[in-house]
Amino acid sequence: MTPDISDIWEQIERSNPVGEKLIAKQFIPTISCRILCAVDVEKKRHFLIHLEQGESGTEDRNSRGLTVVTRDLQIHGKEPGRYLDIECRDPAGYPAFNLIGQEIATDLAKAKQSPSEIVRRVLSRWRRFWGQIPREMLSREKIVGLLAELWFLTHWLIPSVGPIEAIQRWRGPSGARHDFEWPGRSIEVKASSSSRGRIHHIHGLEQLEPPEAGDLLLFSVLIREEGGALVTVPSLVMEAKKLLENDSDAIIEFETALVRVGYSPAHEDEYNKLSFRVSDEALFQVTDNFPRLLRSSIVGGLPAGIERVEYEINLNSNDDLIIARSVSEIDMGNP
Repeated sequence: MTPDISDIWEQIERSNPVGEKLIAKQFIPTISCRILCAVDVEKKRHFLIHLEQGESGTEDRNSRGLTVVTRDLQIHGKEPGRYLDIECRDPAGYPAFNLIGQEIATDLAKAKQSPSEIVRRVLSRWRRFWGQIPREMLSREKIVGLLAELWFLTHWLIPSVGPIEAIQRWRGPSGARHDFEWPGRSIEVKASSSSRGRIHHIHGLEQLEPPEAGDLLLFSVLIREEGGALVTVPSLVMEAKKLLENDSDAIIEFETALVRVGYSPAHEDEYNKLSFRVSDEALFQVTDNFPRLLRSSIVGGLPAGIERVEYEINLNSNDDLIIARSVSEIDMGNP
């Protein structure tokens, strides 16, 4: 079971290190005992990886706010030794820093590469995301969109196909055309809080284009904002992590996706203020009878100077296109 990482940091931060001391604690012992998390006197966070005899060190100062050095340290209860010290000096980067630590821990447990090789490879992969660490809150529109995708992920896809397969199908955070994609099928997810029912905003003429080889479905979820409701983005994130807790690879991919969409746990308190009740959900088959605009719908193509088309669809009269109202009514594998 993956521990609550925030609790670990809070525990060692309360210890108040002084001088050049670091307060350290095992990060995820259920995955690897070789990586420790530590806090210095300035409350900066570190990951420490013990180097065994014959293992080489490394240095990396190429990422803003993130450095790697090799140090000789005395850890309480352990013999003096050499450690890789990965330091995060930017508090805005702490959520991503946790993901980096989890990825390193997972690779250390596999023991297929040396610690220095693992750290270099993981940081190289993360470097392109590090400059995009979310410092601002998501807009209300993006919160609603993320909530809908997380609802579909946790209530439909993970229970049907399993953790790692479900996370790999979540393609929206990677910039794919549709929110969920796999061979033979794509699913676009839409939420509506309109009092008029299933009114959904469509972004562009390609969003409801089917994949080249397969069919397209649209998942519609109706939500109502209520102060006493229980569904929030943080609650769905926790629910997803609970479903993924026995698969460390799936956890890493899930949290990486959250970083990519701009979600940061640093804003959880604010996100929890926006709570919803799910009043209806349905999966529609996008066929020729589905209300949509395509490039082929516009005779002669878009007029010169028009670069983007956005529009709204009303699905209140399209119950004949509903193929499922719960995951038990459909096979979420290949069509």
